Formats: sequence, C-alpha cells, structure tokens
Amino acid sequence: MTSTVLNPDPETRRLVLSIGAAVACIVAVGLGLSLSIPLLSFALDAKGASRTMIGLNTAMGGVATIIFAPFISGWARIYGVRAVLAAAIALGIASFLGFLVVEPLWAWFPLRFVFGAALTVLFVLSEYWINAVAPEARRGLVLGIYATALSLGFASGPQILTLVGTSGPAPYLVGSALFALASLPVALSKGMAPTIDEKPSRGFAAFLWVAPAATLAALVFGAAETGAFALLPLYGTSIGFDAAGAATLISLVSLGNLLFQIPIGLVADRVDRRFVLLFCGVAGTIGMALIAIVPMPREALMALLFVWGGIVSALYTVGLTHLGSRFRGADLAQANAAFVVMYSVGLIVGPPMAGLGMDLWPPNGLPATLALLFLAYVVVVSARIIRTRGQV
Repeated sequence: MTSTVLNPDPETRRLVLSIGAAVACIVAVGLGLSLSIPLLSFALDAKGASRTMIGLNTAMGGVATIIFAPFISGWARIYGVRAVLAAAIALGIASFLGFLVVEPLWAWFPLRFVFGAALTVLFVLSEYWINAVAPEARRGLVLGIYATALSLGFASGPQILTLVGTSGPAPYLVGSALFALASLPVALSKGMAPTIDEKPSRGFAAFLWVAPAATLAALVFGAAETGAFALLPLYGTSIGFDAAGAATLISLVSLGNLLFQIPIGLVADRVDRRFVLLFCGVAGTIGMALIAIVPMPREALMALLFVWGGIVSALYTVGLTHLGSRFRGADLAQANAAFVVMYSVGLIVGPPMAGLGMDLWPPNGLPATLALLFLAYVVVVSARIIRTRGQV
C-alpha cells in the first residue's frame, strides 16, 4: 500500500501532472486578478484618474470576458489547449508589463481589456482542462482542490503587494515572473492536455441556460461575493466595528471559502450535485436573512460569516462539478465558458444591486438583498429538480 502511494503507476502520475498544470493556470488567474486590481487602482490614482475612471478601467476585464469567452473553445479546437494557454500567458505577461511603460490614461483601457482577455482564456481553459481529466468518482474532490488553489491565488496577490509595495517596477516584475512560473507545468504537460476535436452541439447562448442549476450558481456566487466584499466593511462600521474589525469580516468570508471547498467537494461526489447546490442556496438565504433581521453579538456575526462564506463559495465548485458530469469535449468547453461569463455578469451586477439595497434599508439592506438573491436561486433550482426528476 505504502509503495503504491509513494510510487504511483504511470497513469496516475500522468493524471496528477495534468491536474497540476490546470491548477497552475488558475493560481495565475487568482494572482493576476488580486494583484492587478489594487495595484492598477493605486497606479491610476497616482496618475490623477478620477474614481469613476478607475472603476470603468477595472470593469474592462469583465467586458473582455463577456466578449471573448464564446470564442475560446473554437481557438482551442483549432490550435490546441496547450498552445492557446501558452499564448494567453505570454499575452498576460506582455500586457501586465505594458502598464509600466504606457503613459496616456486612455491607453490603459485597451491594455486592461487585453489583460482581461488573457485571464479569461486561462480561466476558461484551465476549468475545461481539469473538468475533462477529473475522474467522475472524484470530480468533486478534484474541483475542490482546484477552487482552493484559486482562493490561495486570490489571497496571495495583496500579500505580495505588502512585501514589494505598489509603486515602481517591482510589483509588475514580480507579477510577471509568477505568470511565467505558471507556464512551466503547461510546458511540461505535453500530450496530457485534453483535446477538442468537434464543434459544440449548440450555440453559445444555449449553454447559458442548458444547466441552470450550475450556470446560475456562478452568477449568484459572483454577485454575492463581490457585493459582500465591496460593502461588508461599510456594513461593519455602520453597526459599530472599527475599520480594522470591519475589514476582518471580509477575511472571515475568505477563510471560510478556503477551508470549505474540499469537504463540500467530497460530499458532492456522494450526493446528487443539484441537491448540494440547493443546500448552498438555502444556507446563503438563511445566513443573510439572520444577519438582516436578528440582532446578534459580534462573535456570533463573525462565526456566521465564516460558515456562510464557506458554504456559498461551494456554489462555484459544485456548479463546475455538475457541468463536468453533464458535458464532454467541445460542449464542456463551451459550458465552462458560459459558466465564466455568468460569473462575470455577477461581478458586474452584484455591487450596485447590494449598494442599492443598502441605500434603501441602511445598513441591513445589504444582507437582505443577498438573502433575496439566494432565495431566487433556491426557487429556480427547486423547480429544476422537480421538473427533471430522475435526470442529472
């Protein structure tokens, strides 16, 4: 037994290396986003850009995702998954370094668009890769590891900035070097990447709704995550936390995200994944409703946010797992692209929706709005389960 674990057979070793390449890509995405967003905001502010311009520039990444995602599976079919990933990494490095030398503010918009397009390719194809090679019996576990790696990438970006600072060439050079490191497992994975040999069976728009329990999970999670991250600090200060304590609320949600992915992924390997998604939606609804209407001590609020963050973040993991069990080949690649687009739509609509709720009912409109968002998802998934009983 010990010998088998220490010396896996060639097929197992090949699978581990293949999964490692996909995980390296998603770590690069997490690092790229979490490092670039605050870094470029500071840089634009130093250049005298208005808050509105900074916000619009940040949104270019989401615009690039929505525009380019439908074409990625076609590029991978024509040129190969590894080749397209390598090109995206190179484009990401070049565009990220471009912020060091490009001076006019207007030029940062197309540059940000190109950088967002590169990250989108990495996002879509790394998710397709890991979903395509994951064994069905362990798909939830593998996707849980994948999502944990993404969370670590997100958590690492700001920490890198605290070490190297936000001015001068250092953060750009370090970020580019990390991108280059992520390319090594891809370069070493020759013959391990999944191939796409056929065209998708339907148009891209159809994949946005063909598995609503999964694709809507991406939208709901994206909206809830960004809405909470944008406004939880303000909610915290409005109920008596100091600035440091309010920021801790976000850290607790992130910590729950990091720790719950693998356990819930294991559950999703043993239970109908739509029921796991339904459970996550119900937990999201109840958690936010309790915060909105039940006064509670600070310690209870903090514990609730930790558990809430961990459970609702599994919407992303289990949603991807559900797609992997439904589709293969080109259809899986298109479904993954649709999943990323829905997540990006959530990123765009989440903060203003949560902000409006908070304005209408300060400060409890934030958790109340998120509770209603999760409740709508619960209704859709419940209806889907009843209508397709006996199917996957």
